[in-house]
Amino acid sequence: MKLDRLQRELRKLDPGITASEKDGCVLLEGEVDDYATIYAAGKLAVDKERYLGVLNDIALRGFTQEVVLPDVEDDLLEGTTCDVLVIGGGVTGCAIARELRRHQLDVLLVEKGPDVASGQSSRNGGVVHVGVNFSKGSQKLSYCVRGNAMYRKLSHDLHVPYENKGQVTFARTKAEMLALEYVHRTALDKGVVGTKVMSLEELREIEPSVPDWSVGGLFMGTAGITNPHLMTIALAENAVQNGARVCLDTAVLDMTVEDGLITAVKTNRGTIHPKAVVNAAGVYADVIAQMADDRTFTIHPRVGTNIVMDKKVGGLVRTSMGKTPFTLTPSQLEDIPDNPLSFIKATIASAKSHTKGIALIHTVDGNMLVGPHAEETPDREDTSTDRTAVERIFKNQQEVQPDLSEADIIAYFTGVRSPTYEEDFVVRPGVRTRNVFEAAGIQSPGLTAAPAIAVDIARWVRTYLSETNDVQVNEAFDPVRHAAPVLAELSLEERAALIKENPDYGTIVCRCEAISKGEILDALRSPLPVYTVDAVKRRVRPGMGRCQGAFCLPSVMRIIADEAGIPYEDVVKGSARSRIVFGPK
Repeated sequence: MKLDRLQRELRKLDPGITASEKDGCVLLEGEVDDYATIYAAGKLAVDKERYLGVLNDIALRGFTQEVVLPDVEDDLLEGTTCDVLVIGGGVTGCAIARELRRHQLDVLLVEKGPDVASGQSSRNGGVVHVGVNFSKGSQKLSYCVRGNAMYRKLSHDLHVPYENKGQVTFARTKAEMLALEYVHRTALDKGVVGTKVMSLEELREIEPSVPDWSVGGLFMGTAGITNPHLMTIALAENAVQNGARVCLDTAVLDMTVEDGLITAVKTNRGTIHPKAVVNAAGVYADVIAQMADDRTFTIHPRVGTNIVMDKKVGGLVRTSMGKTPFTLTPSQLEDIPDNPLSFIKATIASAKSHTKGIALIHTVDGNMLVGPHAEETPDREDTSTDRTAVERIFKNQQEVQPDLSEADIIAYFTGVRSPTYEEDFVVRPGVRTRNVFEAAGIQSPGLTAAPAIAVDIARWVRTYLSETNDVQVNEAFDPVRHAAPVLAELSLEERAALIKENPDYGTIVCRCEAISKGEILDALRSPLPVYTVDAVKRRVRPGMGRCQGAFCLPSVMRIIADEAGIPYEDVVKGSARSRIVFGPK
């Protein structure tokens, strides 16, 4: 859309909004009273043919983003040099750090949270997507397809649970079946394999929980499921095993850019001097890009809530499944012209949503997830859960699985996603700053895409550094994460032998998940030890069962305190601000 026409459209939203061109992007400025207006203006300004992206700098009157920074301030990193600084310890940043270590590069990853996977990488459903719902030519599609093909080996190498049971989208009407037929026909053209339109009877062979009112659906055979926070942790641990450094509680505060190069990165723990910088900062990726003088996009936060169901009802769904994201009624079917697929294509295009919709997901740990929804928000840090949203999600999915009961809900969590207004990834070398590499706008299917994104970013970084340095292959690189034993994966004979060797494996701390003291100690002695309750919970699951830690929490805290050599009352849930007790026992 040309700027003069865009300006006219923006005046209809709010007369105080202005549009101009800046560095090949559309710049929006002004101040309004409603965040919905800011979002609508950003969407109006998208023009992929004319501009690199949208710089939406419209302010929300009365709102100031509260940035949660680490409590620690020290000189741990003052004067540190490195070949590559990776900003962000989510699944993408950790995958990039690991991939970079395939060559002899000094890699430092910084994360402002108290652990890796502190943001959206620990707050999603864990689905390894196939890509049928992404546009041809988009980075989302390309990286999703490539990443999906990498997941089986990656999960095996890192010793992370992975199941390839497929994904089901089912239809309510014959018209919706036609829409799914179109999706199936276009899948191969997008590089997506393993899709098949099935009748209700065929679907039940794969997913017994398909509701009776469905007339059939689309089965996507290459879809899988993994544990998202454990995958992120495993990538980080393997990166460390191979020589990368990870510094937590480290926030990037500013950068010095001279002659198109980042020369210094200021953090709360000192100033770092990297040769190259990778921006994988999630919801703050546009802020980091601005510091690097390389911003061509805006992150508009989007929240989504998932509901965790008890394991006793985990078997109500075998795959990940949901309704079609578009709704075609029987009356619309009567209006379909002689070329039905053209009609369906246009209908799908007009009904496109930027979320894949609420679904039921069977997790690798045996629970069921219900969700997520999608809601725009101005706050990048607000992960609070809204009761109304939970009730709406649950009611929606009771249509799909009538046996769902609120009595079986054991937890819920909300994550903040990081989409751009173009609703695509921004994975590229710097446009204006030569030594920055962007891995931004990584919302779903970011978990799936991460290993493929890492390959490209690492290649671009090596190419850049090779201009002035001889970058050698790291012959000692070991892609296998040497993980500690998981009792649940062992036979009774293997468990007995392990307990005989180390009695700590025979002391059960978490009854719900049958987690032993030995497994907790293994987590605390890993290549990336983090001495918090949440860190232990994410690594080996104490507190993730029905009682949500009501029984095992004191024991977990005592094990952490003893291993870390700190007072019991100093053991925190996650960050230093999340104290559990406030005095001696």
